[in-house]
Amino acid sequence: MKQRIYIADDEANIRFIISSFLKNEGYEVMDFENGDSLFDMFMKQPCDMVILDLMMQGTDGLSICMKLRERTNVPIIIVSARDSELDRITGITMGSDDYMVKPFSPVELVARVKALFRRVQMDQKSHQQEIYTYEDILINTAQRNVKIKDVPLVLTPTEFSLLTYLFQHSERAVSRAELLKNVWNFDFEADTRATDDIMKRLRKKLTLSDVLIESVWGFGFKLSKKETNENPK
Repeated sequence: MKQRIYIADDEANIRFIISSFLKNEGYEVMDFENGDSLFDMFMKQPCDMVILDLMMQGTDGLSICMKLRERTNVPIIIVSARDSELDRITGITMGSDDYMVKPFSPVELVARVKALFRRVQMDQKSHQQEIYTYEDILINTAQRNVKIKDVPLVLTPTEFSLLTYLFQHSERAVSRAELLKNVWNFDFEADTRATDDIMKRLRKKLTLSDVLIESVWGFGFKLSKKETNENPK
């Protein structure tokens, strides 16, 4: 069965270009001129990936992204003319798995789509019976769930893959380049800030945990236990 992708963009030529390239790669594609139509269709018939523009008539793409994320872990890629660091971080923080700035190369978009699908598929096929624990966090890769102190934690596919990889290598620091290659499946040079954006979102979700994701300056990240400041009276 073909993987189905929904696209929402108010520019017909952008929808046509993206759809054409994706269809040439064997994907089933449906495009919409606004996010509301995409969301309505998704609630009737879910797809395997969503590509969203931010600035559209009706509900903006960021709000659609948040509505989808409240209901599903479907992979989401945002494409937007907004190119500031704040826009990128906001998009990633609010639930998207990737963010591309217009104008972009359709070839690169296809590569990112494939990489995101590969990541989801690898998570489903590999480590099917493995359970990872670190302090108060438990990851069950077979059920694809995460718990903090036995309380379920909702993660996007990218967040789940990233946290699992850190747990698999909890004994050492992991570089940004390593994450891009093994989590994002990027074989080409990519913006390493993408790892930082996702990490900020993941850290926020781990606020109640005893686990800390430390930044290793100029290198990457490492798991550690939060220090407790106890002042005995």
